[in-house]
This record gives sequence, C-alpha cells and structure tokens, in this order.
Amino acid sequence: MNVIIVNQKKDMLSNLNIDIIKSIEGQYSVDEIIEMFKNFYYQRMILDITALKDYTDIRTLQKLSISLDMDKLILLLDDNEESSSPGYLSKLISMGIYNFTRNAEGVLYLYNNPNSYRDVAQYHQLDDQEQQIVYQGTEANYCRVIGIKNLTDQSGATTFTYLMVKQLKKNYNAIGVEVDSNDFNYFNDKKSLFSISSKELGNFIEKNNDRDAIIIDVNKSPVALGLVQEIIYLVEPSIIKLNRLIHINRNVFKQLEGRKIILNQSLLSSKDVLELQYEARAKFFFNMPPLNEHDSNILIMDTFLAKLGFLRQQTEEGEKRKKILGLF
Repeated sequence: MNVIIVNQKKDMLSNLNIDIIKSIEGQYSVDEIIEMFKNFYYQRMILDITALKDYTDIRTLQKLSISLDMDKLILLLDDNEESSSPGYLSKLISMGIYNFTRNAEGVLYLYNNPNSYRDVAQYHQLDDQEQQIVYQGTEANYCRVIGIKNLTDQSGATTFTYLMVKQLKKNYNAIGVEVDSNDFNYFNDKKSLFSISSKELGNFIEKNNDRDAIIIDVNKSPVALGLVQEIIYLVEPSIIKLNRLIHINRNVFKQLEGRKIILNQSLLSSKDVLELQYEARAKFFFNMPPLNEHDSNILIMDTFLAKLGFLRQQTEEGEKRKKILGLF
C-alpha cells in the first residue's frame, strides 16, 4: 500500500492507478510529515513537493532524507525556478533522493522502475574531490570477492554465478568459483570458472587478488561464507518455496535486514514485488526474471551489475527515462 501527499498537483495525481493506504492534502512542515510517517509502514510515498513547506530550501529535503527512507520516496517536482535548477537536483541526489519527476506519467514509471544512482548520475554536479569519493564508493579499485548463496532450495546460485561472470567479463577481469561441487564442468569454460574445495579457497583467492572480481557459489561451505566480502542471497519467490522458508525460520527476512536479497527466476511484476515486500516487511535488492543462458548479451544482468557497483556495464532505458520523467 502507498501514501500520497498532495497540494498544487492534486489534479495531476488524481488518476494514478495504484493502491493508496493513506492520502493527505494541504501543505505541511517537514516535521509534521516525519511525525506522521516515521512509524507508518508503506510501500511508496508519492510527495507533491508543493505540499512541503519551505521546499525551496534544500535543508528541508535534507531533514526529510535523514528521517524517512528515500528509496520509498517519489518526488513530484514543480516548475519553480529554484527547485528546477540543476544545482537543486544535484543536491537531491547527494541526499539519496533518486526518484524525482515532473509529471504523472513519470510518477507511475518510477513506481514500477525506480531509479538507481546510475540513472541520475548525469545530473549530479561534483567537484574533483567529490568525484574521487563517489568513484571510490561505487567502483571498487580492489578485488571484490562476492558470494552467491541460495536462501530457498535450488534457487539457481550456480547458474547465477556463471551468468554474472559471463556478463562481467565484457568489461572486467572476473572469474567464478564453486565450492565443494563440480557443476561448473558443464558450462565448458575452464578459463573463467573453477571448482575447488573449501580447503583450497583461501589460497585460491590470494593467488587471484589481482582480478577485478571473484564471484563464488558458496554452496553450504561455512569456510566460503567467512572468506567473501559480501553475500548475495537468492530467493525463488514461488509460493511453496517462500512458505517453506518462512516455516523453517519465521524471522529470516528480519535477520537479513540490510542485506542484498535477489528474487531470482522471478515472474513477479513490479506491483507483485511491492506487495511481497509489504507482506514480508523486507526490501529486495533486485527482481531477476528467468534468463536465457544462450543469450550472448543479457542486458537485465548488466542492470543488476551496475546497481551492484560495476559501473562499466551497459544498462537499459537511459534515454527513455529522461523523456518520461520530463526533467529537462
């Protein structure tokens, strides 16, 4: 369910085809909005910027960003010269506000296709020092050791690892490893895919630390889990697998709060994902549909990798977003 806060843009937002749990109209201080929604659970907040008092003062948005989850915010901008300026948009991005638009079509688009930093980076104005900080924070200059683990049974970790490596190799020096298994043999790629035991893994990582990335299918190895720098958890969101997971551990999503959970081999729509997040009280990092392993170029995997911080990957829909959101 979603929250909508409107003022001057009420008519523009009146026909949005989304489920609304709470709607308020008028102009409110940032403190009033924070107080109303800081303990209120919702999927998305659609905020008409004119409903926020003193919105031209960027510090007002900064206060909002500190207190509420900006990943859930869709900000409908107005035509005010100050809040329309490139500098204002750049400051929004610096605060983690990536989903902003000027029209109802853009609101609905962002509802189903939320922006990542990569989608708005072109509007981010940085000096030389800031550019270095952003680069170091998003594009690692060391070997990233990433573990892939099935959270639900047989969620496709081995194939997911293979496809990540396959796509990364176009722009990075990347290899894949499976631990205590030999399924990589069937992919016929002995230069990029390796099958080793838990005992060998530490030495293997050390010998290959000149790579850009090592992607590891950890299987059930506690050794592998201890050696990776970050873990991606795969969930196949079928009813039977989700219910089985919850039956085994009712608090599984709470325990993994803040971790990267991927819905893999997923046929869920964006609306379905929002509803699942609401029901599970969880946030999913990416919704990955079933992939064709025979494709030479899997663009949706590039989109996922770019969100993960591999910024050399080519993503979809860049120009399309600009036109739909009506930013310039």
